[in-house]
Amino acid sequence: MKKLLAIIAVLWAGGAIGYWYWDDARSNRPRFRTTTVRKGDLMTTISATGTLEPEEVVDVGAQVAGEIISFGEDPGDRAKTISYGTKVDKGTVLAQLEDKLYKARVSQMRASLARDEADVQQAKAKLRQAERDMERNRKIQSRGPGFLAPQDHDSALAAHETSTAALLVAESVVSVARANLEEATANLGYTTIRSPVKGVILDRRVNIGQTVVASLNAPSLFLIAKDLSRMEIWASVNETDIGSIHPNQIVRFTVGPFPNEPFQGKVSQIRLNASMVQNVVTYTVVVAVDNASGRLLPYLTARVEFEVEGHRGVFLVPKSALRWQPKPLQVVPEEREEYARLLASRGRGHDMPSSSGAKEGILWVAQGDTTRSIKVQVGLNDGILAEVSGEGINDGTAVIVGVERREEADDASFLPHTQKPAESKTTAEKPKR
Repeated sequence: MKKLLAIIAVLWAGGAIGYWYWDDARSNRPRFRTTTVRKGDLMTTISATGTLEPEEVVDVGAQVAGEIISFGEDPGDRAKTISYGTKVDKGTVLAQLEDKLYKARVSQMRASLARDEADVQQAKAKLRQAERDMERNRKIQSRGPGFLAPQDHDSALAAHETSTAALLVAESVVSVARANLEEATANLGYTTIRSPVKGVILDRRVNIGQTVVASLNAPSLFLIAKDLSRMEIWASVNETDIGSIHPNQIVRFTVGPFPNEPFQGKVSQIRLNASMVQNVVTYTVVVAVDNASGRLLPYLTARVEFEVEGHRGVFLVPKSALRWQPKPLQVVPEEREEYARLLASRGRGHDMPSSSGAKEGILWVAQGDTTRSIKVQVGLNDGILAEVSGEGINDGTAVIVGVERREEADDASFLPHTQKPAESKTTAEKPKR
């Protein structure tokens, strides 16, 4: 009986040890995380940030000094006055300056002109008198020598020449007086500030009662956007990316008020006056935008994506699938020797190709508890997805992106052996319907 109990104890201990080894080996079997190759469109882009600006802005100033006494009427609502956001036409009265001094100056110049014109008439009368004196002297001289004293002839001739010169002086004074009157009249007209263009008031920088002082630089009173149906984005592009930007390039962008709605524009200008901030050189790229809907407002921040190159209908995989590599013992026996040489020549990991040009890469697929390699050509990548091609790559092929840790597998034992990764945001375009 004791011998039987001993045999049973030995068998139980051996079974327990065998189960422990079997369970440990089972739990140490790798559980690969996979994703599927899918077919789609890929677009490489350059990201930048810019500001929406009106295409043409007019800064309306004052040419004369004076106090603001009133604003003009709103053309759309006569009960309102000109203010922020008012739509104005060319010639619309924006503001009125105090004009008493300028009216007085006009009256003064008119009086001065009238006086100078009277002086012209007086000079003409003196000239006519001198001409009559000269005519009488000629008749006396015609009677013969000795009838007219020489000094009388000289006096009449000098009086005629003096009268002629006086008339010219009086007429020039009249011309100056007319110019002064025109200047005074123009200054009086400048007290009424009018819109030089048709547009929208972006900013009103004065209030009633404020005194405008004209100087060498005209004070800014109103800022008018000429046409908000056409706007521009001034985007700052890093010097390393500026070589990929060219005129008429398609640009997609979003703004804060509509974060999920993409807008489109085209590159219209690359400005050459680069700026440097903390040794970082950037260039300003101007993007033309159609704003016929009026939804885009001036000075919104735009997140810009310049479309550099795109391919449609290509096989796409996450970049992590190209970076992942198995341990040598996880590779199928027939590929281990070649894989060991590859690791020795390249070191750990595979270099991810850049977005230009095709390079070789390796994807791994599960084969039982081991993995098998698929050599591919890698094309464009947008930072998240990469374009691949080669034999063995098909739409739906499951490629490995990593291995689950043991504790993760224990906590998520309910998950299927092969699972799809969560969707992530990417700049790859969705296939069009």
